[in-house]
Amino acid sequence: MLNKMEKNIYRLNQYIAKSGITSRRKADLLIVSGKIKINGVVIKELGTKVSLNDNIEYDGKKIKIEDFKYLVLNKPKDYITTLKDEKNRRTVMDLVIQSCNERLFPVGRLDKDTTGVLLFTNDGDLSQKLIHPKHKIEKVYHVFLHKKIKDTDYRTIKKGFLLEDGQIIVDDIHIVNNSQKKELLISLHSGRNRIVRRIFEFFGYKVLKLDRIMFAGISKKKISRGKWRFLTNKEIGFLKMK
Repeated sequence: MLNKMEKNIYRLNQYIAKSGITSRRKADLLIVSGKIKINGVVIKELGTKVSLNDNIEYDGKKIKIEDFKYLVLNKPKDYITTLKDEKNRRTVMDLVIQSCNERLFPVGRLDKDTTGVLLFTNDGDLSQKLIHPKHKIEKVYHVFLHKKIKDTDYRTIKKGFLLEDGQIIVDDIHIVNNSQKKELLISLHSGRNRIVRRIFEFFGYKVLKLDRIMFAGISKKKISRGKWRFLTNKEIGFLKMK
């Protein structure tokens, strides 16, 4: 049984990850590059242990362990997925800034014109896991096209095809009922940039609207556009099991 003092001892990379700055793996890079100080001294040794009484600094600023927070936003169109924008455009952070005192970060990104599910957290390890290709996190999109999709194109996408940067394999695709073949639901694990838009543009279709309706099993059900909610304990546990 750990005593109280032992419970307050952390490996340095664990402490950094729990501060919400980055994942534990990337924290190792910060340490070896000399960007972390403990009680005023630069520490480059991996495996260094610290306590809650130590003064830990990153780039000259004190960091501390935070409570992890997890929320889902129903992202509106015309918001940039970034922490700040040099052109002073609206960012997704504007929509969640009042959610809690902790510094949250978006998990992955949606482009400016794409709407729907976007997760936020200060849990660096979980965020890294959800966006890393090897974990093959499922995303589901509702796609609105400018014209009916041809049966041949539909079958080719469903079967899999070669795009300029590699093979495209979708998990599922089907036409939305009563949409005159202009709306589809597509599910895939690929995290390549603008991949859904690029799939349909490759076959000559304009994507009029793209809405991510699910990410890693989390949906935007009952969340109005531009609004957010905290994840339930059940949902958080589900994400951590992936």
